[in-house]
Amino acid sequence: MDIPLIGGIGIRTERGSLTEYTNALKPLALSFEFNPSSITRTRSVTVKTGGAPGSRGGYDFSGPSEVARASQGVSVNAESFSVKILLDATDRMNVGDPAVAQFGVQPELDTLRNMVEPKMQTPDGARTLAALGQGSERAFSRHQHASVLLFKWGQVVLPVFMTQIQIEMKEHLPNLFPYRAEATLTLQIIESNNPLYQNELHRQANSSQMLPGGS
Repeated sequence: MDIPLIGGIGIRTERGSLTEYTNALKPLALSFEFNPSSITRTRSVTVKTGGAPGSRGGYDFSGPSEVARASQGVSVNAESFSVKILLDATDRMNVGDPAVAQFGVQPELDTLRNMVEPKMQTPDGARTLAALGQGSERAFSRHQHASVLLFKWGQVVLPVFMTQIQIEMKEHLPNLFPYRAEATLTLQIIESNNPLYQNELHRQANSSQMLPGGS
């Protein structure tokens, strides 16, 4: 749909969501609008220099059959991506939502912050923030863990860790709670044998076959 973003510019946005992957009764969850063109995906490899003379960019090879030899020491890093999301309570304020009139989008911003806080299990089995006095002062120490999140957009569902949040407040209520904000999220895909990522690999492989010369 088309909505006016900051500066009055109409930009097509899509719906996305982040949901905590957990058995907890109330997992953290956030739905948001974002401009798909704001997504920046990064894939990189680390190349270790070959030790022999003349092999500064990799190892020696003489043909395709020696590709494995040429790529010794090369490792693929986990893909990461950033996306800018819009949190705007203007419409809900206009229809008289009392909670929004008091708190704006502060609950949404606090949900994002809680998604990067270390979690731990309490003695009764419940899950809580480690910073609430029951955990170590060190983030992600023993018995603490980061939240695994599911980033959902259209048909895409990716398991991720949120590694960084940058929040820009745009408009505030008289009590200084924001009712309009933009957040830039940096997410790292969890590339393992988990079924969600394996589904993405299959989708990626099938999609590449659509091009002429795909193997």
